[in-house]
Amino acid sequence: MLTALNLYIIPYIKHFKSMSLEIELQFFKQNQKELLSKYEGKFLVIKDQKVVGVYDSEIEAYTQTQNNFELGTFLIQQCLPGEDSFSQTFHSRVLFA
Repeated sequence: MLTALNLYIIPYIKHFKSMSLEIELQFFKQNQKELLSKYEGKFLVIKDQKVVGVYDSEIEAYTQTQNNFELGTFLIQQCLPGEDSFSQTFHSRVLFA
């Protein structure tokens, strides 16, 4: 049942999780060089600004980590050099009139 308190708290929790993932990505960016020397090519699970798991595939990282942590509270990041490993560009064929 939705209450006034839930209507206030739910958006806050979603915002907090989003901010948490931004913090985890910042941790990766700031430590990318060191992480590359240890884990290049692997999929890292980052939570609370720590590497809590290292996996060979993204699906393995996801399935193993979801058993231990709530979804949305950890980041899965492939450990590759350069900005391409953590940024994506999407193109659309949509026309706006």
